[in-house]
Amino acid sequence: MSQRHSRVTFHHVIGKAAVKGRCYHGLSITRSVQDNQFCAVNPRFIAVVTECTGGGAFVVISVRHTGRVSPLHARVCGHSAPVLDVKWDPFNDLRVASCSEDCTVKVWDIPPNGLKADLKTPSKDLSAHSRRVSIIEWHPTARDLLLSSAYDCREFGCRSHKVSRVLFLWDLKMLVSTGSSCWNQRQFVLWDLEDLSEPLLEEDLDGGSGVIFPFYDADTHMLYLAGKGDANIRYYAVSAVKPYVHFLSEYRSPCPQRGLGVMPKRGLNTSACEIFRFYRLLAVKDLLEPLSFCVPRKQSEGFQEDIYPMTAANEPAMTPDEWLMGQNKDRSAPVGPLLMSLRPAAEALGTCPSETETAADQDAEQPPDIIADLQDWTEDDTQSHDWISSRFGLSRGKAPAPETEVPLRQQEEIQHLQEQLKQRDERIRQLELELMNTRKHMRASF
Repeated sequence: MSQRHSRVTFHHVIGKAAVKGRCYHGLSITRSVQDNQFCAVNPRFIAVVTECTGGGAFVVISVRHTGRVSPLHARVCGHSAPVLDVKWDPFNDLRVASCSEDCTVKVWDIPPNGLKADLKTPSKDLSAHSRRVSIIEWHPTARDLLLSSAYDCREFGCRSHKVSRVLFLWDLKMLVSTGSSCWNQRQFVLWDLEDLSEPLLEEDLDGGSGVIFPFYDADTHMLYLAGKGDANIRYYAVSAVKPYVHFLSEYRSPCPQRGLGVMPKRGLNTSACEIFRFYRLLAVKDLLEPLSFCVPRKQSEGFQEDIYPMTAANEPAMTPDEWLMGQNKDRSAPVGPLLMSLRPAAEALGTCPSETETAADQDAEQPPDIIADLQDWTEDDTQSHDWISSRFGLSRGKAPAPETEVPLRQQEEIQHLQEQLKQRDERIRQLELELMNTRKHMRASF
């Protein structure tokens, strides 16, 4: 996808927060001051680090079932000190890793129907650090490889830029780092992977103090910047040619975020032209709020190929031994993960059936009236299933098919008009917030 086409297509992307009934309530979000996201998401489960005494724990809840989470909900509580980070295996939706101040990394296997009792025994217990383990990350293309970090090696020094986070833009062969300047201004910096002596671009943001987390979408070449403790998310278009970065817009909310999780592309709602989805931890409300970034389209009934190119699949490109031995795949093929199409019923390119069933297959096998992991949830009319992508077929039951094509077209037109109204209401709300902030700045200047 060319950068010119990317700017035209995504210049009017809007952020749309879920209504209260489709959020997750009653979560005892951790009060840790560690600069981590405290939330991880895949198309099946959400993991959130929670506050607890006498050790560390995190809760695993189903993506499908929104509403209030019971304080007695089963937890993963095998650490002896506070949990600092959690990450889902990108190739196994039932495996999650966690790290803690107890200097250990643990890998957990989650039952397909969720937790019914506290999980205390990990499938793997890794002890190799002498200090607290602050960050973990799964390898994005190789199977069963997990990276853990206990301290800053400080191998890469920047004289005018204090780095807090670094992100690899593999398709552009660039690095983006976030941090602060020597004048204590938060900023992000773009680097050429082949020459780190001088940055390609330095962009100052504001004078805030929270760490800025960068998120990159290689499919749309969009960069999202979300600060811890901030109530806004900025997003940009990135290209390999000058000026490299083009500011698109900014989402603003009345509530600051303590952490964020990101849904993989295979879990998005393509029928609503959704291109990115955050899960914001709002500690002031004990709330987990889904936030979707959508492309407004007049006609979005069919699959939009121009905004959904081939994306990373949930199959590894190589084995751990191949990666550790330094092997590369066919050099004529592009470097990166195996790809799949987001078109409904499409299969990943060049992949074989996974040992672990995808979320669609696992949910399709469950009877629609038997929900095994809802014993700790309060049922109400907010348990709607239309938030989930229709591509995976995660709804509990199937809607009755129209007898003729005319009612079907009418239903699609009604849904399309309702979606347009929601997008316009959200845009109006954002403009009102911007106008309010502008008036405050003008009054302060006078």
